[in-house]
Amino acid sequence: MTNLSSILLLFILLPVLHATEFKHVGDFLLQAHFKLTGQQVTPIPMKPIAFRVFTDGVRIRVSAEGNEESHSTFEIYRSDGIGRQRQGAGALEVIPGLQAMSNSGGTLRHLRLSRESMTITTFPGVSDQTIVSHAVAAEPRSENARNEEKPSTKP
Repeated sequence: MTNLSSILLLFILLPVLHATEFKHVGDFLLQAHFKLTGQQVTPIPMKPIAFRVFTDGVRIRVSAEGNEESHSTFEIYRSDGIGRQRQGAGALEVIPGLQAMSNSGGTLRHLRLSRESMTITTFPGVSDQTIVSHAVAAEPRSENARNEEKPSTKP
């Protein structure tokens, strides 16, 4: 009887579990990638990478464009804005944005996300280095533009 109860409960809860779908919130283009060791900043050579960002309101998923099955997931812990300092302005201002974190295999990652930019800071567990990746908002491309870039399989 217990197994039957569990199965019935699963069928009742299944629609609720699927209600938390991830929705696309923006596309970002990697602009800077560098590592910090003590007071030394070392740029890391990079090729342009476009990121697609999705959220279900509790988590944020980040994937490279064209490879959305492989993604990084961050847990949102703050949604009341992020601080930023404008060049030359001096004062810190709070703009709409989210902060999230991920702890996977001893590597802590922090994500700051706004409409304008996304920054991921990675703190490897056993290292004196910190890696910072900064991306800026990109114009969303239509589905047709994405399909046109894919090579045709027709002879």
